[in-house]
Amino acid sequence: MLQKALVGAYIVKQQLTGNRRYPLALMLEPLFRCNLACNGCGKIDYPDEILNQRLSLEECLGAVDECGAPVVSIAGGEPLLHRDMPAIVRGIIARRKFVYLCTNALLMEKKLDDYQPSPFFVWSVHLDGDEEMHDRSVCQEGVYTRAVAAIAAAKARGFRVNINCTLFNDAKPEQVAAFFDSTKALGIDGITVSPGYAYERAPDQQHFLNREKTKQLFRDVLARGRKGKDWSFSQSSLFLDFLAGNQTYHCTPWGNPARTVFGWQRPCYLLGEGYTKTFRELMDTTDWDAYGTGNYEKCADCMVHSGYEATAVNDTVLHPLKAMKVALRGVRTEGAMAPDLPVDKQRPAQYTFTQHVEIKLADIKRAKQVQEVAVETQ
Repeated sequence: MLQKALVGAYIVKQQLTGNRRYPLALMLEPLFRCNLACNGCGKIDYPDEILNQRLSLEECLGAVDECGAPVVSIAGGEPLLHRDMPAIVRGIIARRKFVYLCTNALLMEKKLDDYQPSPFFVWSVHLDGDEEMHDRSVCQEGVYTRAVAAIAAAKARGFRVNINCTLFNDAKPEQVAAFFDSTKALGIDGITVSPGYAYERAPDQQHFLNREKTKQLFRDVLARGRKGKDWSFSQSSLFLDFLAGNQTYHCTPWGNPARTVFGWQRPCYLLGEGYTKTFRELMDTTDWDAYGTGNYEKCADCMVHSGYEATAVNDTVLHPLKAMKVALRGVRTEGAMAPDLPVDKQRPAQYTFTQHVEIKLADIKRAKQVQEVAVETQ
């Protein structure tokens, strides 16, 4: 309730001041390094020079202040590999921002002593289904068991814990529904669910969902849980309604801006099509209309929460009765779907990943040379 109240007040303030584009959640990626190598990940194939990069404590808190979003989602890579992560979390909480610390949980039990329960702090544990589904997703056996043990340990200490579940086209509705049922025994505080995004560099390109399959999958899953009312989702009712094909939404890429070791990522957390040095430069110089489903080929099948949750939240503020109706009655899982966005006029994909990597490697090399010269002159 505290989070709903403070985030709601922030949104109303933005609306009253006439601010059309504002962030809801900062996606903070202090590092890309991870202790897993999942097939659906687009973050693990950088050169070691980049995987070894870290945003400093000062850079992380500076990004929080610069952005001003009421929620900060710390992702990666695996954030618990960052030695300053406890101080980063404390600094964000001190600013009365809500922190979602995303983790695969392999280091979570070991690190619990470094954190304190707070209404502003949530562990967001990556869990893509039951043991079979999750271990297949992360390409390593035993990860599900360790994640569940870490969740239990965190709940025993009074922490808020969510799970972050990504679904792919091999997901079976009855199995997903049974998994959501099983999470009640874990005592988790919420479920964040989303279809996977087809990162162009992900090793496995076979199992990403297109929009039609996404809508049918979520209808089939939600129908098995009283239209979603059986489960505690940490997302808006209208976003779930969108996933089930009942809303026609445009993406709101500025709603979840991303700060990474490259800088402020243009246009969103999922696409790295250029970077800026400041948040204001990101907001003022990005051609936002060039992105999103219907505008850009890479966005054609995206229905991910980082792009559409902000749209749904804005719709909730503007149309609270519509949102309340969905929340009370549940998500409609039968009947005609809302019309989808046409993609016949979308611009073709541009592939700029190599260029960004080369620029960053050159920056790292120059910084190293400057450091070496400084050492020699001392």
